[in-house]
Amino acid sequence: MLEGKVAIITGGTRGIGLEIARLFKENKAEVIIFGSRKETVEKAIDELKNENILVSGYYPNLNDYEEIEKVVKEIHSKYGHIDILVNNAGVSANKKIEDTTTEDFEKIMNLNVNAIFNMTKAVVSYMKDNKSGVILNTSSMVSIYGQPSGIGYPTSKFAVNGFTKSLARELAPSNIRVNAVAPGITNTDMVAALPKEMIEPLIKTIPLGRIGEPRDIANAFLFLASDMASYITGVILSVDGAARS
Repeated sequence: MLEGKVAIITGGTRGIGLEIARLFKENKAEVIIFGSRKETVEKAIDELKNENILVSGYYPNLNDYEEIEKVVKEIHSKYGHIDILVNNAGVSANKKIEDTTTEDFEKIMNLNVNAIFNMTKAVVSYMKDNKSGVILNTSSMVSIYGQPSGIGYPTSKFAVNGFTKSLARELAPSNIRVNAVAPGITNTDMVAALPKEMIEPLIKTIPLGRIGEPRDIANAFLFLASDMASYITGVILSVDGAARS
C-alpha cells in the first residue's frame, strides 16, 4: 500500500509509533524513525532488524527547528522525496491542576504541539515541490471528551485537532492531505504498567469489550497514509472501540 513512499515517524521507538513503523515497512515504505535519545533509537532499530525489518533513525530535538530542518534536509537528499510524516511523539499527564507546575504544562505543549509545528514546517516545502504528501498526527480520545485530571494533555490534543483541521484546508490545493488518529486506551507499555484494578473498570466502559492493540491504531495510520484515503483530509479518526468518557 505504500510502495515507493518515504515516511518519517516521530516517537517511532516504542508503542504505537514502533508498530506504525513495522506496518509501514510491511507495506514497502522506506521508514525513518525519530526518537528522543540515541540509545532508544538504536534499540528500536535493532528490535526491528531482528524481525528482518530495516529502518533508519535519528534523534533530533523536536523543539529545535534548525536541528530538525538539518535532519529533514539530509533525509530528502538521501531519498529524493518525503511523502509521509507521522507526528506521533508525545507525552501524557495525570496531575491535578493545583499540582501542575508551569514547567509541567510547557513540557507537554512543547512536545505535543510545538514539535508538530516544527516537524510539519520542515517537511511541507518538500511535499509542495512534489505536489503531494500526507501528514498524520496522533491525537487522543481525550481531545474529544477531555479527562478528569492532567489538564495539559487534553489541552494539547485539542490543539492537535485544530492544527489538523486548519492545515488540511491550507494544504489541500497542494495535494497534501492532513489527518489525525485519536486512539482510545491502547495496550502499550505505559498502559501495561498500570495496576489491574485501574484498567479493568475502564475496559468495562468500552462497547467492544477490550482495549486496543498497537496494530489496531497502526492500521488506521496505514489507511490514512495510503491512496485508499486519497479523498480524506481534515479528519480526526477515532479508534477507540466506541469508548466514551
